Formats: sequence, C-alpha cells, structure tokens
Amino acid sequence: MKEGEQTQSLNRTLSLRHVVLFGLAFMAPVTVFATYGVAGEIAQGMMPTAYAMAMVVMLFTAISYGMLVKAFPIAGSAYTFTQRSISPHLGFLVGWTILLDYVFSPMISSLLVGIFVSNYFPGVPMAVWIISFIVIVTTVNILGIRLAANVNAILVVAQLLLCVLFVVFAIQGLLAGKGSGTLVSLTPFYDPNVQMGGLMAVIPILCFTFLGFDAVTTLAEETKNPVKTLPTAIILITLIGGLLYVADTYFAQLVHPSFTFQDPESAVFEIFGVLKNAFLDALFLVVSMTAAFASAMASGASASRILYAMGRENVLPRKFFGYLSPRFQTPVLNLLLIGLIAMSALFFDLMTATAFINYGALFAFVFVNLSVISHFFIRKKQRSGVNVFRYLLVPAIGAIITGIFWAKLDMHSLILGTAWLVIGIGYLAYITKMFRLPPPNIHLDDPEQNTTSDIF
Repeated sequence: MKEGEQTQSLNRTLSLRHVVLFGLAFMAPVTVFATYGVAGEIAQGMMPTAYAMAMVVMLFTAISYGMLVKAFPIAGSAYTFTQRSISPHLGFLVGWTILLDYVFSPMISSLLVGIFVSNYFPGVPMAVWIISFIVIVTTVNILGIRLAANVNAILVVAQLLLCVLFVVFAIQGLLAGKGSGTLVSLTPFYDPNVQMGGLMAVIPILCFTFLGFDAVTTLAEETKNPVKTLPTAIILITLIGGLLYVADTYFAQLVHPSFTFQDPESAVFEIFGVLKNAFLDALFLVVSMTAAFASAMASGASASRILYAMGRENVLPRKFFGYLSPRFQTPVLNLLLIGLIAMSALFFDLMTATAFINYGALFAFVFVNLSVISHFFIRKKQRSGVNVFRYLLVPAIGAIITGIFWAKLDMHSLILGTAWLVIGIGYLAYITKMFRLPPPNIHLDDPEQNTTSDIF
C-alpha cells in the first residue's frame, strides 16, 4: 500500500434530494414511453394495473434494502448485504451478478443513443455518437460524484417535466375529443377481455424499469446520515417512479385505446401523433437524449463503487479496483474500465445487453430479501411481535416473488446470465483456493484497514 493511501475515503456530500434524483436518473422515467408499445401488446392493455403490480412487487424488495442499509451503511449494495448477512462466498456471487446491471447499463444507453441519433443524422457513423457519448459520461463521473449528482438532478427534472406535460397535453386532447374522449375510465385498470397470463407475463419486464432504488445503496459512504437518508430515498424513488408510470400509461391508453401499433418499439410516436403537439414531440426528442446521459452516469458511478468495495478488500485486485484518485476522490480506474466495457455497444445488439441486466437484477433481489431474514430474524433473533412480519414475512414474500420472476426469464437471459455466474464461481474458487478460504471481509469503520495480503 502506498504512503497516504490509508487516509483516502469517499466524501459525504450527498443529501436526500441528491440521492433521490440520482436514483430516478438511474431509473430514467421516460423509459415508460420507450417500452410502452412492446409491454402493452404482451399485457393486451391494462398497463397501469401492470405497473401498479410491479411497483408493489418492488416495494417488498425496496423495504428490504432500506432495512439492510441501516445495518450496513457502506458502499457495496446487494453484494455487501449478502456477504455480511449470509455468506462471504454468496456475497461475492451476488456482487458478480449485479455487476451485469450496472456495468452494462452504460453500454445500453450508449447503444440507444447511437441508434436514435444516427436516424436523425444518417451521414455520421453510429460509432462516432457512441464513442462521444461514452467519453462525456466517463469524464463527468471522474470529476466527482457531487458533480455527477448535480448534473443528474438537472437531467432528471427534465424527464419528470416531460412525464407531467404529457399528462397535461393528454388531458387537453381528451377534452377536445381525441382518443377515447374521456378522462375517466376503468378499462386501463380492468378489462374483462384481458387474459391474466399476459398481464402477469409483462410484470417481470416492468420490474426492471424500477432498477434505480437499489443503485443508491452504493452511495452509502458519500451520503449525509446514510442510516436515515437512504431508507427514505429508496422508498421515495420506488413510489415516485411507480406513480409516474401508472399515470403516464393510464393517459397513454386513453389517448390511444388500442394496444396494437404499427411498430411497438416506436409506439410513443403513434401516441404523440394523436395529440398532434409539436412542442411535446420536440421535448421528447431532447429529454430522451438527456435521459440516456443521466442513466449512464448513475449506473456507471454505481458500478465503479461496487468494484471499489470489492477491490479495497482484495476480492478483486486491490491496486486497480481499490484505487481512488487523490485529486478527485473517485475510483478513476474503475470508471475507465466501465467506459471501455461500454464501448462494446459498437458490437453488441440491444437484446443481448438487456438479457444480462434482467438476470443480474432479480438474482440480486432474491438474496437481498433473504439477507434480511438471515441478519435480523436468524442471527439477531428479532422474532417477537411485529418483527415476525418485518423480518420474516415481508422479505420472504419479496424473495419468493422475485425468485419466480427470475426463473421465468426467457432462455436467452438464462443462458447468458448463467454463463456469467459460472465464470464468477470459477474465479471465486481460484481466489479462495477451492472455497477453503473465505473472501476478505469489509471493515465498516475504516475500509482501508484491511491488512490481508494481496491475492494477486
């Protein structure tokens, strides 16, 4: 360890506002419009109900995250929770799989930007847009988490504005007789012609649009009073995102009562076409681009801090992954690595990248819920009265539901995700000498106190 390295630590500069906006930026609320057509066809309408159900499902896991971040207010997210509550080996594997979400999210944003912008500027190669996007996002994150959070605040406010303005313009259009011509209808919430199988099938897909409430747990060491701030932020992010999704899909279905579209992936343009609002079209173009920046910055920052948590305890090579820039106090090498991985957008297709994220999210959610049971109910023996409900029933329901959704992922997701998991198991076997040694532990008070010799 180099001289002075022990004094390095992440700075606590983030307030509740910063954390909530950071999580919403990761969630990227405008994705509700991008996924509406495809999801709507699967659910055969009733998207508001589907989103409400997805929000309830995610709230179970959000509550578990909130309880665990109080017990372990350090960077690392699901990785740290599972490691401390159940097993260091399982913790490593959860961290390994959740990296699929965070590390590949900037790549997906980069790919979307490349596809979207190249349609408007066909004379410029898609690679130019992708590379430029990645360079900008990486640079902002390197300059510091506070700057990234402030930039995200501006970008996410624009997304929230778009969601609200869509509702306003939709109401104006409906009052003018467009679409269904009514502001009140039960059909978006309940249609007797809709098969429950289709409605249930779309919920796992919609759950991924909530990914963001968990990302903020990686900022535990940079948040003011994390024990109080983070649980509140986690619930607020889930509720705000869910309510926005329900409201926007309700009015979208009223504006365009049919759930079939010429091109489901661009259904939003057919919906906006009914309203014939040029301002809304222009705003959507601008906000969609900025949403990609906000999401990529949030996911990149979260991934770099998970890698930092794993690196500083020697689970990954400490000299690289546990390095903090003396000037910016950010994990620069991790951010550069994530930027390099994002460059795979030049070669990957969107379906392949999405498959990785789907697998990692639900896998981690299952173990977060199980960690609550293991830590509070089993180890701490908090089993009296309301504690049975808080520390056993709620997380058990969350684990069962997310486990079912994980098992029902499409074969493409299961194959790719399992391949990544197998690689992680092999690497874990190597660094622990065939599981005979535990991975090094995180030190809560002073993360740089780990005196275990480097594994590599």
